[in-house]
Amino acid sequence: MMFPVRFRLCSLSAAVASVLLAQPALAVDRLTFTLPLLDETITLDLSEARTARELITTNPDLQELDWAGEGSVETLIESLLTAPLPEATDRIVRQSVGHPLFEQVLIAASELIQVKGLPVDTSGRTLAQALSAAYRNDEPTLLGFLREVPGEEISLNLQVLAEYAKRLRSNQDDARVLVQQVAAARPVSPAVTAAAASGWTRSQQSVPVQHRPQPLQVTVIAPTERSNGRLVVISHGLWDAPSSFEGWAQLLAANGYAVVLPRHPGSDSSQQEALLKGKQPPPAWEELRLRPMDVSALIDAVEMDLLLSGSDVDTESVAVVGHSWGGTAALQLSGLQTTSRKLSDRCQDPMDPDRNLSWVLQCSWLKGADQGSLADQRVRTAVVVSPPLRLLFDERSGPSMQAKVLLVSGSRDWVVPPDPEAVVPLREGQPLVNGHRLVLASGGNHFNLWAPADADEPSVLGPLILAWINERLGVPGTLSFSGGGWGNQRVPLMDVTGQL
Repeated sequence: MMFPVRFRLCSLSAAVASVLLAQPALAVDRLTFTLPLLDETITLDLSEARTARELITTNPDLQELDWAGEGSVETLIESLLTAPLPEATDRIVRQSVGHPLFEQVLIAASELIQVKGLPVDTSGRTLAQALSAAYRNDEPTLLGFLREVPGEEISLNLQVLAEYAKRLRSNQDDARVLVQQVAAARPVSPAVTAAAASGWTRSQQSVPVQHRPQPLQVTVIAPTERSNGRLVVISHGLWDAPSSFEGWAQLLAANGYAVVLPRHPGSDSSQQEALLKGKQPPPAWEELRLRPMDVSALIDAVEMDLLLSGSDVDTESVAVVGHSWGGTAALQLSGLQTTSRKLSDRCQDPMDPDRNLSWVLQCSWLKGADQGSLADQRVRTAVVVSPPLRLLFDERSGPSMQAKVLLVSGSRDWVVPPDPEAVVPLREGQPLVNGHRLVLASGGNHFNLWAPADADEPSVLGPLILAWINERLGVPGTLSFSGGGWGNQRVPLMDVTGQL
């Protein structure tokens, strides 16, 4: 999952409108802030003010604060309320109205923002109407938008932000304890990572598939010598691309593996670009099925000699590696069963103590969750890095999975926090029954475990991925998981499975 700056700015606008009704009403003329750590509120009169200075003059307390801060309050208000919204904000919102992913953003925001006397509207329709009116009135700012909101007063409880931070910390507590209980894996030999500099070739191919209207675009990283006849498929995350993980592929190919990296067209970086231009809605729930189908289709293509032609690659014992949503797809292919039960029970509660950013995505899958069990018996092992999984999967199906899974999570991941999305599910899923393991990356977050081809440093997880796949597929090599030597000095890696 990736949330770029422009998307976050648009989400701020969405948050403010997350609690509005679709029917006409008086426009909001007051904005009230409840300040964190202080039993105090500040109210701004929106009825006439058009600039940050005019807003400040409506409140004596703000005038005093701005004077004491040498104009810092005016600068802050300008950046939040009177700065122009991103050009495509109006189109983005109109494309997203009624979409499950957008509705989950609004539900999450409803805890922070309330409109006096009006119930929550999570469809986004009133948001779209208010934004369109602001643009028509040539005031495409958050302040201009607020003036078009139906209601009397908007309350912004900034104390909730402190609660969000407290919740995030609690969602990382178990991981912090676990990494202190286990010694870090021995760092990898520099010779192993240096080998990724050569011994492979890169190409781009198109593969027609039955489940999508256009061919899949696939990056192929193939060994130039001593092929071991094994296949690895790497699946990228939401709004990402294969290029973010070519570092893993290069190390695997240098050690004999043929690696294919599909671009998932309904949720890749190109889809994100179209979304931010207002040309497409957010990724559809159907992608929950289509992504693992992409992977299975590529295995079929290799089997039919349409991909990696003439390479004599074994398709009956395949490894799948995935990051974020790509990890979720790898779990589906590995035989973990999906369910709508937890999604139905927990997605509507913004106060749930385990709620985290990944739930916005997971809850958007509700409609297709009961059709997401897509095990591919050819997938014999998987490495899943920071996958959203707590609400989607039935952990009780873990012992019956056909594939052995290595789950990797960063101890400081705030997008997919390690406790609710890795530690607890693996505890509930009886990890030792089928050989599943959990490795925590101390200090790892959602974005520093990637492996772009042009990275300045060797990938943190590449040696670990190689060691796990070598051992699970029975391929002799310089590394094995049980043999150790796959650690990293910069981001220590710990196998904490025995502590669960």
